[in-house]
Amino acid sequence: MSPPPPQTATGTRRTVAQPTPTAGGGKHLPATLLGKLAIADTRPAVMLGETVLLPVIAIALGLLVNPQDALWANAAFPWAWLAPVILALRYGPLSGLGGAFVLLAGWLAVNLGHWHQFPQVYFLGGLILVMLVGEFSSLWRARTRRAEITQGYLDQRLEHLVRQHYLLRLSHDRLEQELIGRPMSMRDALASLQSTSGSAQGPATLLRLLAQYCQLESVALYPATDEGIDETPLAQTGRMPALRASDPLVMQALETRKLCHISQALANQQNSQYLVAAPLLDLGGDIYGMLVVDEMPFFSLQDENLQTINLLLGYYTDGLATQALAAPIIEALPQCPPGFAFEAQRLAHVYRSTQVGSVIVALEFLPRSIERSLPEQILRLKRELDETWLCEGGERQVLALLMPLGSRATAEGYIARIEQWSQQSTGQSLAEAGVFPHVIVLDDGKPLDALQRIVRIAEHHA
Repeated sequence: MSPPPPQTATGTRRTVAQPTPTAGGGKHLPATLLGKLAIADTRPAVMLGETVLLPVIAIALGLLVNPQDALWANAAFPWAWLAPVILALRYGPLSGLGGAFVLLAGWLAVNLGHWHQFPQVYFLGGLILVMLVGEFSSLWRARTRRAEITQGYLDQRLEHLVRQHYLLRLSHDRLEQELIGRPMSMRDALASLQSTSGSAQGPATLLRLLAQYCQLESVALYPATDEGIDETPLAQTGRMPALRASDPLVMQALETRKLCHISQALANQQNSQYLVAAPLLDLGGDIYGMLVVDEMPFFSLQDENLQTINLLLGYYTDGLATQALAAPIIEALPQCPPGFAFEAQRLAHVYRSTQVGSVIVALEFLPRSIERSLPEQILRLKRELDETWLCEGGERQVLALLMPLGSRATAEGYIARIEQWSQQSTGQSLAEAGVFPHVIVLDDGKPLDALQRIVRIAEHHA
């Protein structure tokens, strides 16, 4: 990244670039006309208009091309039925049946006085075809919607994992060389964010960490929504001037939902008084706030620093979403980790939307297995996407592993792998070692009931 023009003592205004549309900045329109026609409109008025208009067009074309048999009832192919078939493919069987009734009304209107010649087989075959096509369309639209929701969930998990891995790399690779200038490690910074996330001190702590790690001198955090930015800051550091909500860099960040900086020159060469503007987005993509940087050292405006800003903001907003969604479970089960409770709630939402369940494998450890540190050893074998909770009862412990989008087959495969590991490492089966697995399926959309069952197993009440 080329460095930006330096800020002079007289406050010389700087120019930034007009944002170019990014791959994630908006909806992708189909490149072909057929692709555009395949997009079904969800507005009832448009659906009703198409249901009436397409069969009317088919009847009008029939009258123009074949006035003696406008609906092609006696032709080699019933061309008029293409209109209801298209409607059934786009909107389902009800719209197809509506188009079929329009064809029926058209035939009755065209054949006044000759209703005794009604082509029963012609309309019966057309209705059967429309129903089959409509059911096929409904089935695949439901499958597509379920796949999109599942993919959205996996994308969120992948983004979270990328953030965690990048922050872990920063914590290890740069700790030694920056220990003098930055007296706390990245792990300490994340712990501070996690402990204050959701509290009144959260925004101030976030800005303090950003100032330490990214050398930000004048920075403020403002509450924001899709409608605009509140000019009263949640927290600020340094001498920040009053917010210019119409600043090009701020508007660019609001539109693209991405961090923007001064080196991105606007195409219309408008000036910006800020160096960096970054939105705070929750897991659903809704904007929570706007970070605006007015002053920072010239050589600090580089890619790695900008990535660190973005990742710390993401970690902070992830913590806000986690606490808000996990609050009902934490209130009922204070010993449950917030991350585990959050993931259980999110997977329950996925189930309610797609009917795709998840599964929890609860490994019950007797005292003899706890003495051999088997819970800690098995914990190291968990999969990357799984969330864990080591629930301690009286004399027993339960290691709960939440497996997203898994089934009983997933749980049985994991238990078989643990059984094989136990035979190889201890020469005993899980039961002989004092470990008893339980499978809890999250298929009712009520995660609290499943987590309470884990506590009962730990207390030997299940």
